[in-house]
Amino acid sequence: MELRMDGRVALVTGGSKGLGYAMAHKFAASGAQVCVVARNVGEVEEAANRIRLETGAGSLGLAGDVSQAGQLQSVFDSCIETFGKVDILINNAGHAMAGEFESITDEEWQYDFDLKLMAAVRMSRLVFPGMKVRRWGRIINMLNTLAKTPARGSAPTSVTRAAGMALTKVLAGEGAPHNILVNGFNIGLIKSDQIQRGYDSKPREESFDEFVARAGKKSVPIGRYGEAEECANLACLLCSDDCGFVSGTAINIDGNMSPAM
Repeated sequence: MELRMDGRVALVTGGSKGLGYAMAHKFAASGAQVCVVARNVGEVEEAANRIRLETGAGSLGLAGDVSQAGQLQSVFDSCIETFGKVDILINNAGHAMAGEFESITDEEWQYDFDLKLMAAVRMSRLVFPGMKVRRWGRIINMLNTLAKTPARGSAPTSVTRAAGMALTKVLAGEGAPHNILVNGFNIGLIKSDQIQRGYDSKPREESFDEFVARAGKKSVPIGRYGEAEECANLACLLCSDDCGFVSGTAINIDGNMSPAM
């Protein structure tokens, strides 16, 4: 089945690398125009240019820190000025922050909530009115499997992601009468820049591919790490007109690693 997204505009936060970039690229390859958001000016512009060259779709790189409310407004305004609307929002910005509970400061808690939860709250609030007027919208909140199965030493990430899962359900309920579908992705071990940074942080004798292959066989029931493109393919399906009856759910993309459905 060929999925087409012609005429749609997608805004992807955390879109210059990894899962965000894979989704933005897939949307553009399927006919959508995309706004890619990330903090680093050079990286986000490079990502948007690469998407434009490889897909021929309209793409815009926007530098902004989504943990800052004022910068979110500026990002949204720039996207509207260029493309006129936002049909699809991917709340993807974030990173894995975890430690022992007593070691986490108030400042670290607040930053994690601002980056992962409040950024999704604020950006969703910006796009919701236009989606309601057009009676069409798609929002995906990128979470992780700890949202369903928090573990020892997994705060603050597990807590903010669980809140993001609750936000997903609230938005889905309010969006349903207006054909705004909202879902969450609970991500497991997927090859990304975060995995690469973890690999690079220690001296190793094995290559990155060897490291990922070994870790996947050991940690993931399906026997391997996921690919960013696999996540992007599912996002494209859920954000297309071909999948209009799935909303209010948090989907594990983890190779059956999580014990929770």
